[in-house]
Amino acid sequence: MSETLSVAVPETIRSPWRDFLHALVRNPLALVSGGCVLLLLLVALFAPWLAPWDPMAPDWMALSSPPSAAHWMGTDDLGRDVMSRIIYGARISLYVGVVSVTLGMLVGIVLGLLAGYYGRWVDMLIMRGSDVLFAFPGMLLAIAVVAILGPGLNNVIIAVAVFSVPVFARIVRASTLSLKQAAYVEAVRCAGAPDRVILLRHILPGTLPNVIVYFTLRIGTSILTAAGLSFIGLGPEPDVPEWGNILAMSRSMMMAGAWHVSVFPGLAIFITVLAFNLLGDALRDTLDPKLKS
Repeated sequence: MSETLSVAVPETIRSPWRDFLHALVRNPLALVSGGCVLLLLLVALFAPWLAPWDPMAPDWMALSSPPSAAHWMGTDDLGRDVMSRIIYGARISLYVGVVSVTLGMLVGIVLGLLAGYYGRWVDMLIMRGSDVLFAFPGMLLAIAVVAILGPGLNNVIIAVAVFSVPVFARIVRASTLSLKQAAYVEAVRCAGAPDRVILLRHILPGTLPNVIVYFTLRIGTSILTAAGLSFIGLGPEPDVPEWGNILAMSRSMMMAGAWHVSVFPGLAIFITVLAFNLLGDALRDTLDPKLKS
């Protein structure tokens, strides 16, 4: 009598990264917002090939002209193509948003790890400094920093980064306070691992989901703040094709009925901020186990 031997076929090993991507692509909000963000990145990357006109070259025969076949979004008071300036402005706005939030995130992560892990006077010193920054509205704090450093693109990045630091520090501190009490961290500490190894290898990865979500949300806020600084004259030079500068130039043209100079860059800012906010919400829904069905 022969026995039938059954061989168990192992299931496909699914990594956390694969599970995350699988859950993300099943979220319609993530697909729509991620597609918009990807489109904005492609527009910024290929701006020299997508822009129909030189953003700095005037068309003297079409000063303040409304949208037409030659200029799809019209021209400003100097005859410069609004669509081309918006396309090139995507480069500057996304650059300011991503770089400023990245700087604020890096500094905030370091401060949050130190405050949450060591506690006592380190925690008190860092958190009281964060409270001082929280006492000022974000836009007012950015204006104060730019007023001290002077107008310019790099100073705008520093100003936006400064008011991003305390929030990242608080987020990382809260996660660190919880993670340092975990059993695996206690085991590593008892094994004699140095604080640097514990912080970087065992605590920092556990703080990243919250950091990633807030990083995405903060980019939209930073782009809006940078545009506001440029609108009041504290950003880059007025002729630089940046969305806030384009809006600032439109103030004198609105009285003449040139609505297109303010509407199209305003829509660009609105769509960009909305896309990053929706993407941040989708990442939160995917990364937070409490929100998973």
